[in-house]
This record gives sequence, C-alpha cells and structure tokens, in this order.
Amino acid sequence: MADLVAGSTALGRPGEPEDVADVVAFLASDAARWITGQVVDASGGLVLGPRA
Repeated sequence: MADLVAGSTALGRPGEPEDVADVVAFLASDAARWITGQVVDASGGLVLGPRA
C-alpha cells in the first residue's frame, strides 16, 4: 500500500509526520499572518494524480 501511495504522489514518497508539522508550524508563525480562509493541501501532491 505504501508503494501505491508513493507512486501516486508528486514527490514520489509517502508523507512523514514532520512534513505536515512543517506546514502547521509555518501557518502558526508570524510569516503566515496574512493567510486567511484558505485550504492548504499538505498531501505531497497526492491529488495531482500519478507521476508520468
């Protein structure tokens, strides 16, 4: 299953907890203070479809 997911991501690997934690840390930081009402996809490109 992990190979199937990895092959379906733009980054070619399953996500790690640190990958999502980095996104959360950014959104919680002052650097993201002007970001409002957005949906942030932290799937590593899974919704982009399989790599060619």
